[in-house]
Amino acid sequence: MSVESRVSTAADVVRTLARVAPVDADASRSLDDALRYLDAPVSGETVVRGGYGAAVVVAFCSFPVVALLASPLVAVAAAFGGGLAAAHVVHRAPVLLARTRRAGALGDAAGVVNRAALRLRLDPTAERAAVFAARTGRGPLAASLAAHVRRARGTPQSGLAAFGDEWADRLPALGRATTLVLASAAATPGERERGLERALDTVLDGTRDRLARFADDVRAPLSGLYAFGVLLPLALVGVLPAASSAGVPVGTLTLVVVYDVFLPLALLSAVVWLVSRRPVAFSPPRVGFDHPDVGVARREYLVVAAVALAGVGVSVAVVGPWSAPLVAVGGLVGGSLVVRYRPARRVHTRVRRVESGLDDALYLVGRHVVEGVAVERALERVADELDGATGEMLADAVTTQRALRVDVRDAFLGDDGALASVPSPRARSAAELLALAATEGEPAGAALVATAEQLSRLRRLEREARRQLSELTETLQNTGALFGPLVGGATVALVERLGGVSSSPSSEASRAASPLGTGAMDAANTAAESASVAGSSLGGHPETAAFGLAVGVYVLLSAVLLTALATAIEHGLDRVLLGYRIGLALLAATTTYLAAFVAANLLV
Repeated sequence: MSVESRVSTAADVVRTLARVAPVDADASRSLDDALRYLDAPVSGETVVRGGYGAAVVVAFCSFPVVALLASPLVAVAAAFGGGLAAAHVVHRAPVLLARTRRAGALGDAAGVVNRAALRLRLDPTAERAAVFAARTGRGPLAASLAAHVRRARGTPQSGLAAFGDEWADRLPALGRATTLVLASAAATPGERERGLERALDTVLDGTRDRLARFADDVRAPLSGLYAFGVLLPLALVGVLPAASSAGVPVGTLTLVVVYDVFLPLALLSAVVWLVSRRPVAFSPPRVGFDHPDVGVARREYLVVAAVALAGVGVSVAVVGPWSAPLVAVGGLVGGSLVVRYRPARRVHTRVRRVESGLDDALYLVGRHVVEGVAVERALERVADELDGATGEMLADAVTTQRALRVDVRDAFLGDDGALASVPSPRARSAAELLALAATEGEPAGAALVATAEQLSRLRRLEREARRQLSELTETLQNTGALFGPLVGGATVALVERLGGVSSSPSSEASRAASPLGTGAMDAANTAAESASVAGSSLGGHPETAAFGLAVGVYVLLSAVLLTALATAIEHGLDRVLLGYRIGLALLAATTTYLAAFVAANLLV
């Protein structure tokens, strides 16, 4: 489903919910701004009424369900709380989504300034620099600049000043950088070069400072999430025997509500809050499912289903029937996600290899052009000098240019160009620079060399940012996929061994060891089993199957949420990376949880 289809579907749902609550409502300024930024086909008032409608629907649907399991007072409280939560989600979702998309857009801030600076080095005209920076970029930031350029047509303005003012509140350094770019356009050649260097330094330093502050600010919330969302709940699993002995009702219903409803919702809220606070995100290249290298054969899904089915059989034989739903969900969903997104992940890897040598390619081409070599001939030389994916890409462009007799731009960006299957905005921008240099001739050589240096600095900034953030996210990702399931599976096995949960074999053992007669013991066991069934649903201690399944569901949900949080903080919201890593985390968490359960049973 395309982005437009998803937006249209969401808008239809909101309009339907708004009809449930036909009341007068006023939207906040932040909600209106978010809807305008997202180009949403609904008004703020409709979204507010849709939130009220969602509250009504959730309240009426949840009340009878909770009333069947708990007292009417608890059902009323649950319905009221669920309704308020649903309304808040509908009202805040557009704001959080807009904030997240703006963070992803600001990752290209240095790229926009860099492209404008290159054009100014060749032609000190602010209007042409703004047009070039918008045309050679992709994403929300380039689209925003293009919109300002269109509005500035026929006026003395270039659109850069208005563009900087729009984004100054999100990244003040971008506003200062655009001011320096405009000042450089009217300066002397020597002052112009220094001004452009200062502009790029400003936006790079501003981005670096914002990310450093974010890393410092988010360290404490991530530590709290790790402690109270994962470690403490898993540690409390081992306290269940003592709680049952002390008369505290910890039955199946309580376990499911706490571990499979309340804790995952709390984790989800924390994940959304933390991801929406990221100021800048360097998102990976967008790889669509229409890419020629992203196709998935149906037989691969059949293999996943067959392996998952075999895993269910093995887990039932080794662990018990209660493990079948966990293996089925973890294996099928995790395997399907990996199969679905693995081809796109390979395209990601290829794009990164191409991008890793772009600064060297621009530098070498620029040096040859400075020496008086034509860009076409310089590309041939650099294709032979460079190794790796970047050199192969340049060689493909040279071959295409010779075979089809096209210009430099079409050799890279044409339908049969070297970048036709490389969805990299950075590589396409570099190709646009090379095409411009081919038309400008020798004066463009020095500009290419300077641009190569700036591109190298931008890559270093991205590496530093990811290194800082990975220090925070690696623990979360490893905990969700490995350490959490390991502790959960071992704890469930230990609790069962220590008698914290009921099991049918214990009844047989007690019958054999009891000094009472067989008939008397049968009656006692029957009464105990009846009490266990009642306790498992309302209080007391749950049976092994319900206990292991409830904790297993929590383990899988926490693996999904913690992996999504780590990926989104480090790389931004990219569905390819999210889907691929969540699939791997589900497979690892399922296997680790059941393996830890079996190993602990064998060792204890």
